[in-house]
Amino acid sequence: MKIKKIVSGAQTGADRAALDFAIEYGIEHGGWVPEGRMAEDGPVPSHYLVRELPGGDYVQRTEKNVEDSDGTLIVSRGELTGGSLLTWQMAEKHAKPCLHVNLGSVIVFDAAIDVYEWLTAHGIEVLNVAGPRASKDQGIYDVTCNILETVFHIDTIYGSMPGSAEKAGAGRSGSTGGSGLPQSVEQAVKILITELGAKTKSRIAGRTGKDIAEFENELVSYIVDRFGLERENRELLESCRNISQNNGIEGHEAASIIIGRLWDRLREIGQLRVVK
Repeated sequence: MKIKKIVSGAQTGADRAALDFAIEYGIEHGGWVPEGRMAEDGPVPSHYLVRELPGGDYVQRTEKNVEDSDGTLIVSRGELTGGSLLTWQMAEKHAKPCLHVNLGSVIVFDAAIDVYEWLTAHGIEVLNVAGPRASKDQGIYDVTCNILETVFHIDTIYGSMPGSAEKAGAGRSGSTGGSGLPQSVEQAVKILITELGAKTKSRIAGRTGKDIAEFENELVSYIVDRFGLERENRELLESCRNISQNNGIEGHEAASIIIGRLWDRLREIGQLRVVK
């Protein structure tokens, strides 16, 4: 995530989540707040490095934060109302990029990929974050933190991928045996990490439990063919059998073992938390 600064109006709920996220991850933070540092729980605490807008109220500070940022992310768990709707309208007024994420209809990880791609497409460096206050949605703080953390960890996954030179040699070096094919599940996973698209890796990492099965139909045939699981690669098949403790599995079942290990590795890299 190439964000250099996160701003918000410092209201309880989504606003505070964004500021706390920035503080935790060492990202510069700020934003405008009403005169008197007003919020629904009293004056905004002093450790938030926000500025009072002289003579300004909630509406004026909302507009100022939209104006002074490169784009605005609005997080909600339902349709936009109140101050969140006003934020959207201000973004339209000033022709600023604005993305509304409704976590009432999508899991955090899928939403985070949309946010990541939106940030990248618009080159956003100063991000304004808005959403309901805590009195309107008691859970909005946690889900806003989760979506920002997940976006951050998508970058961690991308940044942990080997460079292009390593990609060029993946699956073809001496470590994979004379056939150029992986001889173990761990070798196969390393190759997949270099070959699969970043979005696919991110979506795999974001799944839990049975959700991972939806990727098997997309990946199994590729893995079986790519790694020769129904042809000459008996070493890899044996590695899959050892992990599963089932000597009877064949190509497609072996591919599922590899997908499971890939999921484990991507989760380890990104240390991701997913909330539904």
